[in-house]
Amino acid sequence: MVHMRWLCWVAVLLLAIPNQAKAEYDPLKVGEKPTQAPINLDINDSKRSRKIPIKVYLPASREAAPVVLFSHGLGGSRDNGQYVAKHWSSRGYVVVMMQHLGSDESVWKSTGLGQRLAAMKTAASAENFRLRVQDVPAVIDQLTQWNQTTGHPLEKRMDLKKIGMSGHSFGAVTTQAVSGQRFPLGVSLTDPRITAALAMSPSTPKAGNPNTAFGSVSIPWLLMTGTNDTSPINDTTVESRMAVYPALPKGSKYELVLEGAEHSAFSDRGLLGDRAKRNPNHHRAILALSTAFWDAYLTGSPEARAWLDSDKVRTVLETKDRWQRK
Repeated sequence: MVHMRWLCWVAVLLLAIPNQAKAEYDPLKVGEKPTQAPINLDINDSKRSRKIPIKVYLPASREAAPVVLFSHGLGGSRDNGQYVAKHWSSRGYVVVMMQHLGSDESVWKSTGLGQRLAAMKTAASAENFRLRVQDVPAVIDQLTQWNQTTGHPLEKRMDLKKIGMSGHSFGAVTTQAVSGQRFPLGVSLTDPRITAALAMSPSTPKAGNPNTAFGSVSIPWLLMTGTNDTSPINDTTVESRMAVYPALPKGSKYELVLEGAEHSAFSDRGLLGDRAKRNPNHHRAILALSTAFWDAYLTGSPEARAWLDSDKVRTVLETKDRWQRK
């Protein structure tokens, strides 16, 4: 009898203790640090006799993880975008930074100072655009093979049913092309293996109607730009960057416009010609929103989706930054 009474008191006490509240979703929380440095690899696309250098950032966990591809801007390399690559990998993603030969750092490194701008403009060509777009499926194909290759550093590390595509500037144009944009005569370059896409400094095509180009995008898109996000290479205007979002159909589409952000705000460091001092909160906002986007649409996190669709987004933004969704 005494024993039963004691058990009842224990049960009452346990019920009286409130359940520990679940930790609030925080896209800026850094996960466990990766156990190894990024891996440099070369992909050889035999069909095109073309090399595609990549840098792979692996998460700490050895379980198969979603993959995020990143396409650098004109004149960049696989070493660009380290701030996003490190954060995303710490959050559990395999991050693959691609390098597109012909529109990479070799364009300006091989020319004199006086000829660099002209060389960059020449490299922003339709041919290099074509090469970049073809690099993406070639990379996914090779990752698929390595994922199944015994003894390879990437063996069984990737969940290739969950692929995010991202990029900045020329990389944003590349991202748009492989994730839903339509071209004249109804041409599509979309890779159906891509699950969601993030374009930093997007832009509308020089010719044609934006609604025709972007009106049939069927996967989640996140666009990021700034109120001073222009480019001297191809004279891209802020208006062109902001015309992409209105042309997208409803359904998991988002846009971030950072007040005062120049083109370099999305890069690791400033660029020659920047007109204002960099705002450190820009990177904070970029990391928070991009991470929540990947968590929502690559891992299917309901907490991340709820955060994106709530006013909590404003906690990482400044007053004049604009955030919208549809």
